[in-house]
Amino acid sequence: MKNIRATLATVWRIAAPYFRSEDKWAGRGLLAAVIAIELSLVAIDVLINQWNNRFYNALQDKDWDRFVWEIGVFSVLASLAVVLSVYQLYLNQWLQIRWRSWMTRHYLGEWLEGPNHYRMQLQGDAADNPDQRMTEDVKLFIERTMEIGVGLLSSIVSLASFVVILWGLSAAAPLHLFGNELSIPGYLVWGALIYAVFGTILTQWIGSPLVNLDFEQQQREADFRFNLVRTRENSEQIALMKGEPAERERLMHRFNRVIANWYGIMSRTKRLTFFTQSYAQAAVVFPYVLVAPAYFAGKVQLGGMMQTASAFDSVYKALSFFVSVYRKLAEWRAVVARLDGFEMSIVSSRHLAASPSSVRIAASEGKAVELQQLLVRLPHGAPVVAADRLAFRHGERTLITGPSGSGKSTLFRAIAGIWPFGDGAVMIPSGATLMMLPQRPYFPIGSLHAAVVYPAEAGAFDIERVKQALTDAGLGALVPRLHEEAHWNRMLSLGEQQRLGVVRALLHAPTFLFLDEATASLDEPSEAALYRLLIDRLPATTLVSIGHRSTLEAFHQRKLAVIRDGDHFALRGESPVR
Repeated sequence: MKNIRATLATVWRIAAPYFRSEDKWAGRGLLAAVIAIELSLVAIDVLINQWNNRFYNALQDKDWDRFVWEIGVFSVLASLAVVLSVYQLYLNQWLQIRWRSWMTRHYLGEWLEGPNHYRMQLQGDAADNPDQRMTEDVKLFIERTMEIGVGLLSSIVSLASFVVILWGLSAAAPLHLFGNELSIPGYLVWGALIYAVFGTILTQWIGSPLVNLDFEQQQREADFRFNLVRTRENSEQIALMKGEPAERERLMHRFNRVIANWYGIMSRTKRLTFFTQSYAQAAVVFPYVLVAPAYFAGKVQLGGMMQTASAFDSVYKALSFFVSVYRKLAEWRAVVARLDGFEMSIVSSRHLAASPSSVRIAASEGKAVELQQLLVRLPHGAPVVAADRLAFRHGERTLITGPSGSGKSTLFRAIAGIWPFGDGAVMIPSGATLMMLPQRPYFPIGSLHAAVVYPAEAGAFDIERVKQALTDAGLGALVPRLHEEAHWNRMLSLGEQQRLGVVRALLHAPTFLFLDEATASLDEPSEAALYRLLIDRLPATTLVSIGHRSTLEAFHQRKLAVIRDGDHFALRGESPVR
């Protein structure tokens, strides 16, 4: 019971914001229409139940006129039921797509709120495969919530309606047992209740492992799909290393985990289906077994027996609702748990950035980026690199050197505000803009023009200015392809990508430009040409470079070194370069 309450509370927390959002009136209106139609369909079921009595009595009495009349009544009720069912499906789907659109926008906004998406990966918690959370899980959550919620409401209303009918029929068709008439008020209701409770208990006992199995299946499917995407994204490197056998083995290992869990689902589903199908088939004859003695004793007509069977079926189905949807309920609970984990990870990452024990990013009135008592740590708390009372002054060019793995790139991430683990503060001048050029820049799939000016909109820079920047950076051959759409991280060599990164910096002209081995894939003359271009075109920009080549010293005014200091590294030195 505690688990059920926790699940319902989680569902409410996930679902309620939509019905309080800017789309709330459309959402509430569509939901109200779906519920109203469902109640109308229950009312039609009650009318058809009463029609059963009149129709079969007409058959028993061979009354042609009544028979024809009841056929007409049924045609009207059936037509109305068809129309209502069609519009209920349409409105239900309309609500689902609006709800899904809102949830997708909401989750995208939360996930891509600043560097939150990056911090969630660093924490390595319940936020695995966010692509699945915002596609399959959101879709399934809305579908199953509507299906189970509307179905539960229908079952409750049907139960309330047909219990009254079945109770009255119990009095009209008293129980006959071994030729004796027994007076048990509402015995048909009690029979349906006992039958449903028995089925529900056994269904829960047999099917409860499916919840964890479904959760694990979704996780393993997402993991397999994610690794397929990684293989596709890195196909060139795999081909160069002739790593196809290793990749195939690795992917098959993950797929075998999917299959192994699926076998567990199959086995448990087989047992559950065997019981539920047997249970449903037995329910077809069970009411006739109860009422038949009264019918043969002449206490009830054929119409009364058929109405009783119909009412019993409605009560039994209402009471056995969880039996009939158990498989979907298990899937739904797994989806709810995954979305809950995703939301908790978003909140946790947001709190991590705001924690007093994390690296603090603050605005200053000065003109330099200052590092104050900064100690950058790994996620598990181990210290990596420290820097204290260091400043990157306006218009100055600084070269940072040090051994690989000493935390230079992590230091840049902390300065950029995306690495929260550590202590101390990074003071950034008010109104200043920072740009990081990594060794492997990112370019969105689309036109080359949009890729170059990213993250700005394609129209933010004049096309002639973009062409000139490409030409200046040695990429004049790409000018005719500015409107071509492609996956540029695949189409271009790493050297060309690094040149495009420099073009991006020329266009955006940041106040502070941090280059993390951003020209390492170029030969020394090309690297020198790009640095001269940056210095010439961005004279007011502060340049901070990470590099290993001694030739870089000619383009910088001072040099800092990352050196070992006890259990971590430290950024030291204020010496001018030669």
